[in-house]
Amino acid sequence: MPHISLNPTTNQVIQTHASWDAHHLEQALEKAHSAQQAWAQTTFSQRAEVLRNAAIQLRAQRDRYATLITREMGKPLREASAEIEKCAGGCDYYAQHAEEFLRAEPVESDAGKSYVAYYPLGVVLAVMPWNFPFWQVFRAAAPALMAGNAVVLKHAPNVPQCALAIEAIFRECSLMRPLAIPLTHQKTVDKRLVMPEGVFTNLMIEVEQAAEAIASPHVHAVTLTGSEAAGRKVAACAGQHLKKCVLELGGSDPFIVLHDADLELAVNMAIASRFLNCGQSCIAAKRFIVVPQIADEFLRRLKTKVAALKLGDPMDDATQIGPMARLDLRDSLHHQVTDSIAQGAVAVTGCNPVEREGFFYQPSILDRVTANTRAWHEELFGPVAIVIRAANEEDALRIANETRFGLGSSIWSKDVARAEQLAAHIQAGCTFINGMVKSDPRLPFGGVKASGYGRELSRLGILEFVNAKTVWIR
Repeated sequence: MPHISLNPTTNQVIQTHASWDAHHLEQALEKAHSAQQAWAQTTFSQRAEVLRNAAIQLRAQRDRYATLITREMGKPLREASAEIEKCAGGCDYYAQHAEEFLRAEPVESDAGKSYVAYYPLGVVLAVMPWNFPFWQVFRAAAPALMAGNAVVLKHAPNVPQCALAIEAIFRECSLMRPLAIPLTHQKTVDKRLVMPEGVFTNLMIEVEQAAEAIASPHVHAVTLTGSEAAGRKVAACAGQHLKKCVLELGGSDPFIVLHDADLELAVNMAIASRFLNCGQSCIAAKRFIVVPQIADEFLRRLKTKVAALKLGDPMDDATQIGPMARLDLRDSLHHQVTDSIAQGAVAVTGCNPVEREGFFYQPSILDRVTANTRAWHEELFGPVAIVIRAANEEDALRIANETRFGLGSSIWSKDVARAEQLAAHIQAGCTFINGMVKSDPRLPFGGVKASGYGRELSRLGILEFVNAKTVWIR
């Protein structure tokens, strides 16, 4: 089955790409394994050169890459441009800090000398989603590459052009002569020789072939960002083959608004958090949990701002809501919405597909969402805000944790000390107080419960795919 690049704004096919067969896949993995052995012998400064070159390339061609994102998955162009800049920043961050993060650590010992040294694992398979088609790849690849690993990318099948463009960035930022550096001659490495071909490779394979890649002896670890269902399959396969894996899965992030919140700030950030990327973000605020004192006023303000959102062509700088990425995603979202309404939720605004070319869905609000509705239990991956009315602050905390997910969360209150106390009891990978949940290279990112395990970004992210090796000398 070919990989189809389809413009979700026009429903027109842009390009198709043939899938690889098993032989082609195995050849690519063998090449990546061989290239990684040479790459592991390079210095941090050499690897940093590649990452800095990638950052330069991203910024120089930002408009081209942003347009590619917008045409392939529908993100508004200004958001796509910000995504490219974020990728460049991530490259710069790890280029600057990787050597420090992976410096050998001395350990006090009764006799002799002991230390912990960090070495690359080998080839890391990155299974990545379509919603942030550049950033998700770079936030996994930058630390993995700086640690001396090779990366093979299995991207989402609806963004093949983005996948190929990322591969081209690394190819263009490296001299493509193969490295063959004996361990005993590390100090004589020619610094003009940067990254060997195969250290970053896009795998044009089917979803089902990911299991073959995981099983390959040339792959040593897996990182996946995707759905809960995909995470369970990858985790099972990785476990069967004893491969390390990191999973960043779905989320149903609570956005708790307390009685003393700055409502103008909270509503503005609610709009930004829920409707960025047409609501197609794992860390978007999805459950607006409000206490009685401010519930009606919060909803009134939220409705006014949602109704004012400009939906349209994502290539237009004025557009705030573009299309959803695929028709099946829009259909699934609408089923969740209609089922929830039938189960007692109240449609405040929107809640219908848009009758026009492309995969557009109205910016929407569901109020009076209860445990009897699908919207309470499931992640709504699209432009639909759900409002849950808590009895009090304690009940709001209970509702926040009454989910199988645990990725992000936020609390809105002028009493920051009290909010910080509540944050300690939220079961999630992060809690932002009076701020929108976001990923940042300086901060560890990941979840608990059905939102996955392991961490990306920061020092913790680069430590996920290294061998922390103890060296003891008498």
